[in-house]
Amino acid sequence: MSSRLVVATQVVDPEHPFLGATVAKLRALAARLDELVVLADDGVAGVLPDNCTLHLFGTGSREQRARRFLAALNAELSPRPLAVLAHIVPLYALLAAPLVRPRRVPLLLWFTHWKPSRTLVLAERVSTAVLSVDRRSFPLRSGKVVAIGHGIDTEHFACVERRPGTRLRVVSLGRTSPAKGLETIARAAGIAEVELEVYGPSSTAEERAERARLVSLGVSVQEALPYSRVRDLLARKDVLVNNMREGALDKVVYEAASTCMPVLASNSGFDDLLGPELRFRRDDAGELARKLRRLVDVDRALLGRTLRERVEAGHSAAHWAEGVLEVARR
Repeated sequence: MSSRLVVATQVVDPEHPFLGATVAKLRALAARLDELVVLADDGVAGVLPDNCTLHLFGTGSREQRARRFLAALNAELSPRPLAVLAHIVPLYALLAAPLVRPRRVPLLLWFTHWKPSRTLVLAERVSTAVLSVDRRSFPLRSGKVVAIGHGIDTEHFACVERRPGTRLRVVSLGRTSPAKGLETIARAAGIAEVELEVYGPSSTAEERAERARLVSLGVSVQEALPYSRVRDLLARKDVLVNNMREGALDKVVYEAASTCMPVLASNSGFDDLLGPELRFRRDDAGELARKLRRLVDVDRALLGRTLRERVEAGHSAAHWAEGVLEVARR
């Protein structure tokens, strides 16, 4: 019997600053299936393998997009797929449920974020299983959660041999949101006397205000890069610092570690990747500064290779795809 999977996602574009990683996940799924069907709000033709079908539904009003989504999904439920995967967006699971559940097709929801919502609550109820990086990266208490890792493209984010600089080169990536704790990183960099650059967009009034405040503190804040250029940026830096709140397991932490880059992070959810020496108390600039200073003298290449091995073991795109299909086939 042939194996088919239907995935609903936002964007299929390897250059998208935040969603470019989706393409590697879809390719990993396609390599393990006879056919992969992708329903996307937007996308680029020709970036998926030959056994993939891409349906784009994202033009017109919200109601028109929903109708096109449902029409495409309904057409792809015969022959019966292994499952339907709602990727990132809980609304996709809500829309799909009335078509999928009566046919006894498993409905899977992939979600990893710290913030709950009413839509997410309802999506969790109608989903057969919820997939996330870790049980702690799903913001609701649910017995449906299955941890399958983050799905990092370890071939793209290959190990890099970094040239030593005169100062430790520190980078932080992500939206300039107060939730990212960037001011703490900036204060720690000043105390430790290391070089810091921040890359990320400022899409909301709150993010623009935070960006202006960081610039006023003397922080170099750059715009977000296309996804394909993140790897080259990481290759030019020595350490990535992440100060996101609990429950938010930013993929850039795993991407940086995949390039053999040491990472310092405050979130306890990274404990399968980062030992205590690489974690700090959130918003404790003094502790972070001390750990930055220690990284000046350690063998960062050796430390980075250890982190790379952990990403390969539990967070690669191949591992993620195997996890999706294992749950789908139960």
